[in-house]
Amino acid sequence: MKPTLLILAAGMASRYGSLKQIQQFGPSGETIVDYSIFDAIRAGFGKIVFIIRKDFEKDFKDIFEPKLKGKVATDYVFQEMNAFTQGHEVPADRAKPWGTAHAVLCAKNAINEPFAVINADDFYGRDAFQKAADFLNNKCAADTYAVVGYELGKTVSEHGSVSRGVCAADANGNLSAINERTKIYPEGGQIVYEEADGSKHPLSPDTPVSMNFWGFHPSVFDLSEKQFKAFLDKNISNPKSEFFIPIVVDHFIQNKLGVVNVIPTSSKWFGVTYKEDAPGVQESLNALVAQGEYPNNLWK
Repeated sequence: MKPTLLILAAGMASRYGSLKQIQQFGPSGETIVDYSIFDAIRAGFGKIVFIIRKDFEKDFKDIFEPKLKGKVATDYVFQEMNAFTQGHEVPADRAKPWGTAHAVLCAKNAINEPFAVINADDFYGRDAFQKAADFLNNKCAADTYAVVGYELGKTVSEHGSVSRGVCAADANGNLSAINERTKIYPEGGQIVYEEADGSKHPLSPDTPVSMNFWGFHPSVFDLSEKQFKAFLDKNISNPKSEFFIPIVVDHFIQNKLGVVNVIPTSSKWFGVTYKEDAPGVQESLNALVAQGEYPNNLWK
């Protein structure tokens, strides 16, 4: 059975989203997510599942179905506030979605095979999808998950600080911890992260970081459901609390339920963290097209 790609797109607004997500970067008007889907199809993924909001289902399908019909199977899942909250009443002042791990959990009934998870508005690159597909086809199991590790130096912005999940790996190349660094930026010819107290610490450009590209066995759904209940027991009254994928992964590792392979990739990640990043994204895509990495029109 071919692997599935789960795209986290519930944060997109009506008519395919906020400005950075509908912005056309490719030479034929392609958005960033178009390139991810194209890379997934040629890497051998058999289905695309979108996590979206119910209120823009029609707009979303109007955009993607004409492009993808006959090329790959598609499905749509809704991240709704009361999904999997059995025994807990969602507070009236809760406006924020429950987070990325909850979004993944919402796809429980749509996916029965090994699958990858990505963000809708990040460019991940062909090499990353090929390596993820190889893992999902050959190594993924109930006790073996994966995260694609990007070189930190290929993920920073020249226009401000970024947040990154810095991966620590053991001697076997398996994830031992993810440390969230919320303020990383280039300074004086090196890359540093800044602590809350203002202290700065250097990071090597080749440090592996997570850009939310994961490889999972469907066993992760039951694990996530149990962890979400525990999360709600502690955080139901906190309107800003979020149930993130690294929470589930950390529980998986620390309780020795299995291992998480860190898959290194040579791909350059890019996205639009700041408005000033947009020209660089367009320039990078145009360069990849010129090199023959992508056709001038993805869906022609």
